Amino acid sequence: MPKMKTHKGAAKRFKVTGSGKVTAKKSGLRHILTKKTTKRKRSLRQTTVLQGKDAQNVKVLLPYL
Repeated sequence: MPKMKTHKGAAKRFKVTGSGKVTAKKSGLRHILTKKTTKRKRSLRQTTVLQGKDAQNVKVLLPYL
């Protein structure tokens, strides 16, 4: 059986922690920022842990991470 290929687009966007959780950057910080509060924009800078089916789907795309 041949080696599985890593999905390079997903590899650039997601990271798997040592315990196996998938982290990703939060969305919504690219444009239309004037109507968002400073507190909201500050929280969007942090990464988040994906839950449930989202994390499972990413792990399929990243077989060796």
